[in-house]
Amino acid sequence: MIYLIHQEGKIFDKVFREGKELSIKCDSLVEAFWELAQNYPEEILVWIEKRQFDKLNRTYFKELFAHHNIMVSFAIRTRYFSDDMGYVDQLPFINPKPNVKYPTWLMSTDVGGIFGKTAIKFRQLLRVQKSFGYLINSMAKIGQQNSLFCYSDPGLVNQENSEKLEFQASNAELFTFVGQHYKKEWLWVLSHCLKKYEKEISFRNLIAGLSVKSLFQKNIDLDEVELKDKLEIDQEDLDVVIPSLGRAKHVHQVLKDLKEQTIPPTNVIIVEQNPDTSAETELYFINNDWPFKIIHKFIHQSGACNARNIALKEVSSKWVFLADDDIRLPADILERSVGELHRLQVDALNLACLQPGEEVVFRNIKQWGAFGSGTSIVRSSLARQCAFDEVLEFGFGEDLDFGLQLRDKGCDIIFHPGLRFTHLKAERGGFRSTGINEWETKDVEPKPSPTMMYLIKKHYTPEMIRGYKASLFLKFYRKQSVRNPIKYYRFMQERWTRSEDLCDGLQKKDISG
Repeated sequence: MIYLIHQEGKIFDKVFREGKELSIKCDSLVEAFWELAQNYPEEILVWIEKRQFDKLNRTYFKELFAHHNIMVSFAIRTRYFSDDMGYVDQLPFINPKPNVKYPTWLMSTDVGGIFGKTAIKFRQLLRVQKSFGYLINSMAKIGQQNSLFCYSDPGLVNQENSEKLEFQASNAELFTFVGQHYKKEWLWVLSHCLKKYEKEISFRNLIAGLSVKSLFQKNIDLDEVELKDKLEIDQEDLDVVIPSLGRAKHVHQVLKDLKEQTIPPTNVIIVEQNPDTSAETELYFINNDWPFKIIHKFIHQSGACNARNIALKEVSSKWVFLADDDIRLPADILERSVGELHRLQVDALNLACLQPGEEVVFRNIKQWGAFGSGTSIVRSSLARQCAFDEVLEFGFGEDLDFGLQLRDKGCDIIFHPGLRFTHLKAERGGFRSTGINEWETKDVEPKPSPTMMYLIKKHYTPEMIRGYKASLFLKFYRKQSVRNPIKYYRFMQERWTRSEDLCDGLQKKDISG
């Protein structure tokens, strides 16, 4: 490892390698970083603030880099961007938890690292950048969309972070960063929120952000992750969870597809729901001869969250495939998925679930801001620590919530466009039914939905909530008929308040049973 030591993320101090100080040509921190990346491509390039050097956990650092496409840091005392970034970004990466390894592109100059061969890929694109803090955040933000796995990890140092972090970036740098790495329309949201909530007028910064050259969706050609050691597939096992309601024909087809797998599952856990207490199972075929054990739960309570929670308690294998009851699977999908989990050294994969004729939108393997409750394979030991929130039963958002719970346990979620299967979107049956959406018949329809409001209040920072609200109001303006801005704002505020009231009702309903 190469240790690039600096002062406050601004001043270059010295470089060490194998206990010896290195002499380098450059004397600025950014140029020293590029020189080391160029000269030592096969080594981990570690940056660390001078006062933190003795606290570095060197052994853990080496173990963390399972492959070259990893970038990691930890905010001990400072972070470059403040929570104001939440005004323009509401993905989980904006709100990293300090006590676990958490996926985020928010980098700190306090301590961090990246392989030299990976860092140098960004040099041509970011060669004009002189601020080291801005540079590493830009690398992570662009890299995350190009298969670079970026993390905050407290294990990098033998010290907890400060309760209150210092933030290094100015408002001018915040606007420039947003202008470069997001769609320009987010600058208006940022400007509005800073004016309304921080009482800051940012006209000059707004103009600068609108004028800066965009790096949004820039491609970086990173090397493919290599398989370090051979996977002993016979040592891997996997269970499949299927909730179903009224889709016996489709469940039968899923079982046939699972039977044809090159590596069949160990257990298939089916939770069949029928609210009719006098009804009998429709899944007559479960007693046929199958190359896996079927665990069948027949219940008289509908709801995907409850069904999946029941199923998770039955999971006993290393991996669990959270599936839907109306999918078609290629014969090698499970074997290839387990192989990719091993190659990428991750704990959760979100597979590409496509409707017939649909094309993949995102073509890079990347850290995923969402989670698919019917499209994901997760390490069972982590999945069993979480539960599908039954406040969200019959609504939408339980999958996003489950994904956020996983991340809070230190589980990264990776989208893999090469692992594809078909979602038939069967019209009849399924596991969703109406039950709490009576608000749609009211005079004032809530916006957003009360279940979305519940997610927002449960997981978002204050800045993220304000940014979400501002962007919602702005985007919806084009889709409705009220042209008077004042009347429109009052109308939307009424709908927002209505959503908050119904959200509170959902929570009370859940508490009362």
